[in-house]
Amino acid sequence: MAEDRPCRIVIGLETHVQLLTRTKLFCGCSTRFGLPPNSATCPVCIGLPGVLPVMNRRAFDLALRAAVALNCRLADFTKWDRKNYYYPDLPKNYQISQYDLPFSSDGWLEIDTPAGRKRVGLIRVHLEEDAGKMLHDESGGGKDSLVDLNRAGTPLLEIVSKPDLSSPEEARAYLDELRLLLREIEVSDCEMQEGSLRVDANVNVHVPQPDGGVAATPIVEVKNLNSFRAVERALAYEARRQYEQFQRDGLRMGQVDKTTAGWDDGRGVTVVQRRKEEASDYRYFPEPDLVPVTVAAGTAERVRRETGELPSELRVRLAGQYGLKAYDVGVLTAQGRAFAAYFEDVARRCGDAKAAANWVLNKVLATLKQRKEDIRAFPMTSERLAELLAAQKEGLTKQMAEEVFDRMLATGATARQALDALGVKPPAGEGELAEIVRQAVAANPKAVADFKKGKTAAAQAIFGAVMRETRGTAKADVVRKLLDEELAKA
Repeated sequence: MAEDRPCRIVIGLETHVQLLTRTKLFCGCSTRFGLPPNSATCPVCIGLPGVLPVMNRRAFDLALRAAVALNCRLADFTKWDRKNYYYPDLPKNYQISQYDLPFSSDGWLEIDTPAGRKRVGLIRVHLEEDAGKMLHDESGGGKDSLVDLNRAGTPLLEIVSKPDLSSPEEARAYLDELRLLLREIEVSDCEMQEGSLRVDANVNVHVPQPDGGVAATPIVEVKNLNSFRAVERALAYEARRQYEQFQRDGLRMGQVDKTTAGWDDGRGVTVVQRRKEEASDYRYFPEPDLVPVTVAAGTAERVRRETGELPSELRVRLAGQYGLKAYDVGVLTAQGRAFAAYFEDVARRCGDAKAAANWVLNKVLATLKQRKEDIRAFPMTSERLAELLAAQKEGLTKQMAEEVFDRMLATGATARQALDALGVKPPAGEGELAEIVRQAVAANPKAVADFKKGKTAAAQAIFGAVMRETRGTAKADVVRKLLDEELAKA
C-alpha cells in the first residue's frame, strides 16, 4: 500500500564558489571584495567590441585542485562555451562557461548522516565567469535599480551534485563538508556574506502511489539563499509546500513546468519568479575567442600529492592514532588543519591525547571564539600548553590549572612562571598532605563532633580547609581518603 511507503524528498545542489585569485578569469581586473562600484572593470569584462579574453592559469590550477579533491574524473580535452542570456548585469549578453565538455565530472563527496557515512555524487565541476550585481531599492520608494560590474568576470567554480540528498539536514551537512574542504585546500574562502559561496537548491517530492508507482512533484529551483541555515529552512518549507499542493491537486501537478523560486527569509516562504530555463534556452555554442584546454597525463596524481591531507583523511587518522571519539574528531577537523595540528603537537608533547583533546576542544576553542582569533595567531604555543598539562598531571586541580592558563595567556608566562606568580607550590606529597589533614581535623573540633553524631556533611568543612591550605593543588580523592582515615581515629 502507498501508506506503508513514506514520501521521499529529493534534493540536488548547485554551488558556485569564487576562486582565490587576485584577478578575474579572463582579464587583469582585481577580484578584491568591497571596492567602489564599477571600479574593477576594463574593456574585456564589460564586453566592449574588439577585445579578447585570456584565461587565468591560476584559476584553472585551483579548479583542478578542487576537482581532484572531490574525486572527479578529469577530462583530457575541455573547451569553453558561451551561455547566452540577457540581463542588465551581464554586459556581454553572454557568460563564458562550459557546457558539453566540462573539465571534470563524476565525482563524489562523503558526508556524515544519522544513518552513517553517505556518498553524494557530483555530476560536474566546471569553471565559468561571474555576472555583475544588481543593487535594488528595497525601501519601497520606487528608486532605480543600479548595476555594479565589479564581479563581472570573477572566476567561479560551479559544483553540481546529483539528486542524492534526502533531507534539509543532509543538504546542510553537504555544504558544511564542501566548505571545509575548499577552505582547507585553499581554493576559496567560501565567505557567503561576500558572495564567494552561493547555493541554488533543486527540490521535489516523490509520493508513493497505490499502484506501487511513484508520483514526482515538479522540480523547483530555489535561489537567494544567503546562509546554510536559509538553505535548510527553504528546503523544508518548499518540500512541505509541494506535498501539500500534491494532496490538493494530485497528478495534475505533473503538467506544471519546472520553476525558479526565490527565498524570502523574513517571511520564511518561497516565491515563484519564473519558468525554469532549459539548456536550449541558453543557445550554447563554443567560445570562438578561447582555445580549448588539454590536461596532461599524470596531472591528477601530481595535484593530489601537492594538495596534502584532506579533512576526511584527517578524521580517519585522528580517530585511529589517538583513539578519540567521533564527536571530538569532528570538532577538531571542523576547525581546520592548523587547529588539528595544534592538538597533535600538544598530545605528542604531554603524552596524553585524551587530556590534550579535552583542553584544546574546550578551553582553547572557547578562548579562540571569545577573542575572535585563529589558532595560527593564538599566543599560547602548543609547547606552553603541554607544560601546563604536565603540571596538572602532577596534581594541579582543574580550577587552579584554568587560573594558570588564564595567567599564561594574559602575560605570556610559562606554566612554571605562572604558578610562581600565583603563589602555587608543587602539590604536597602524601606524607605532607596527611599532616595537613591531621592539623585541619584538630582545628575543627565542632565539625568532628558533628561528624561523629552522624552528620556526614560536616566533613566537608574540614575538606575545604585542607584544599584552601594546599591552594587547590591536592588531589581531591587523596584528601578524602586521608580525611576518612583521620576521622575514624578521632
